[in-house]
Amino acid sequence: MVKNYAEALIVIVGKDDYGYQSLTQLLQEEAYNGIIVKSIPALEVYLSENECMAVLIDIDTVPVENRTVRELTIKYPQSPLLCMSDTKYHPDLKETICYHVYACINKSIDPDELFYLLRSIRDDNQ
Repeated sequence: MVKNYAEALIVIVGKDDYGYQSLTQLLQEEAYNGIIVKSIPALEVYLSENECMAVLIDIDTVPVENRTVRELTIKYPQSPLLCMSDTKYHPDLKETICYHVYACINKSIDPDELFYLLRSIRDDNQ
């Protein structure tokens, strides 16, 4: 059972507002909270002051590099990173996806897949 706000908070990192509002509504239907930040620097500011259950990065709209993601996972290990993208193949992020990302999901999000991953993250943290 979710104990507090941070334990149910998903931080969404991306620049396309239209899809993220529906994603936050979907999260709310399952008792999760979603907030949106527009960049990796904004994410770092948020995580330096707050805790969250997981971070979901739209790698199609927010430029990320292997080094940046590696640094995030080292600095904020309590906040697993999920990525979402329209494409499955990201050779420039091979290291990141292999070693530092909890999961990478398709941007046309399957609610069952998303909530399965969030339950897995919650269970891993207990």
